[in-house]
Order: sequence, then C-alpha cells, then structure tokens
Amino acid sequence: MTTSAGLPAVRDSLHLALLADPAGSPAVVDLAQAAIEHYALGYSKHPPHVLFTEVHGARGLLSQALTSEQTHEPIAVDLRRGIGWLSALLGNLAFHLGDHTGARAHLATAATYGDRSGDARLTAWAWGAQAMVARATGQHTRAVAHAERGLASSPSGLPRAQLHAWALLPSLAELGREQEADAALATATRELDADPTGWARGRFGYDVAEHALHEAEAQRALGRMDRAAATAEASMNACTTGTPGWAAAALVLAQAEAPTQPADAAQRALDVLARVPAVRLRSTARSRLAQLQTALGPTRATGVEDLRDRVHALPPAIDAHGVATTA
Repeated sequence: MTTSAGLPAVRDSLHLALLADPAGSPAVVDLAQAAIEHYALGYSKHPPHVLFTEVHGARGLLSQALTSEQTHEPIAVDLRRGIGWLSALLGNLAFHLGDHTGARAHLATAATYGDRSGDARLTAWAWGAQAMVARATGQHTRAVAHAERGLASSPSGLPRAQLHAWALLPSLAELGREQEADAALATATRELDADPTGWARGRFGYDVAEHALHEAEAQRALGRMDRAAATAEASMNACTTGTPGWAAAALVLAQAEAPTQPADAAQRALDVLARVPAVRLRSTARSRLAQLQTALGPTRATGVEDLRDRVHALPPAIDAHGVATTA
C-alpha cells in the first residue's frame, strides 16, 4: 500500500505503459486492473478528493487508448471494463464528497460500461451504488428500484449478499417494510454462507464490519434500538479506530443510544470528531452527525451543546468555490 505521496506513481506507471502501447495491449490491461485494485483496496486510506483526482486521471488515460483507431476489439472490451470500474470509484468518491448529482452521472457511466463489456458484477455494483445515493437523498422507493435492478444482474454469493444488505435492506427498513427487510437480511446471510470465498476487502468487496453496519442501520430505522446498538458496536469493534468505517459504526451506535442515553451519544460523536480530521469525514458521517444533532436537540444532556458547536464549525467538504477541504 502506497502513501498519499506515492499514490500518483500508480497513474504515472499507467501513463508510461500507454506511451509504449498507445492503443492498449495485454500489459496495459493488466496494469489497469492492478491500478483499480490498488485504488479500491486503498480507498479508505486517502482523503476522497485526493483519490478522486488520481482515479479521474487514470480513467482519462484509458479513454484516450479506447479512442485509438488501432485498438483491437478484445483489448477494447477490457479497456471498457476498466473505464467502468474507474467510473464506479469516481461515483463512490463523488458521493462521499457530497456531490450526489456527480455520483449519479459517474455511476450511470459505470453501469453502461458494465453492460458494454459484459461485466455483470460491475453493472450490479453500479446500480447498488445508485441505490445508496438515492437513499441518502430520502428517495427510498427509487433506492429499492435501483437495488432490484442491480440484483437482476448480480452474480451469486458475495456480490448478491452485498446488494441485498447494502443496497436493498436499509431502504426497505426506512419505508417500514419490516418483513421484506428481514427477508433481505436473511437472503444476504444465505448468500454469504454459500460463497466458498467469503468476505472480501476493498471498496468493491464486502466485509463483516460493513455487513453489521447496514444491519444496524436497518434495525435502527425499524425502531429496534437495542439490536441496532449491539450490531453497530460489533461493526465498530471490527474496524480500526479512526477509519471511515469505524466512524460510520460509532455514529450509528450514537444514533441508537440517543433516545435513552443522550450524554453517551453526544460523547461518542465528539470522540469521532476528535479522532477523524474534517478532511476525512465523508458526507455520510456528516449526515449522521446532523441527524444525531437533531435527535439530541430537545435534551440538555452533557456534551450536547458542545457537539452542536463542533458540528456547526465543521468546514464543508467542498466550499462555495468548489475547493475541497484539505485540513
């Protein structure tokens, strides 16, 4: 895993390979796949705006190769697949920067290139991510439709489990469709049990911490606060402290604690703000902080006023001039 300083070197390597083979080659395809894996595995290690710049540059390099009149069709198919996965990363990064319309555009490109390259997993993942974006804007019925469209093309096992738990389950819960939500969770569990490989790391993978996080979100939406708290705590304990996944689980736990333990909830959120720099706070964490602040608003518990001030003082992920927070 490279540091942020070494991150541009991956794109430079792809550039050098394309200087040698401007129309693409098996070596370029292999390098593009390695770059995508590198970006996906290191997704949480870099501020979203930094990784966005690198992924966007890499996609541009593949796009130039794809437009070459000398590109042979088998290579072109692989280049389209690479462009699709890089577009999926850009969509997820735009979402975590709070750019929902940009995310939708990139994810639509990812789904299109998944179809064009015959990569069913890419297409399914892109629709699952569209469900995530729709859910973030309160469009739960649309999110369910996107999730179901993804499931229509999803391979079995881990990818299908991910779609059920990440894309479908939370919106079913938000809509109060309790039996369907429970069925989605049960299906996800069965798919995981049937997958001989099991959990996978990275942005396109799915691990025990993420699975527990989505279950906790659903349990909270269904009003099952004790189960939500227990599952969120399990997710938090499965993460490295201070990472985006840890912050997400800690804030869902705080939301579950808020009705009966407001002081604990406020202190947990303050701990997240103390451990995670603003530049690494994803839009999802900011949204959970805002929701928690609203839930705690009527109380005078210890830490609530401090939390309100800290949240109010957060710099925006992207300011009015389109500049990303860098510190």
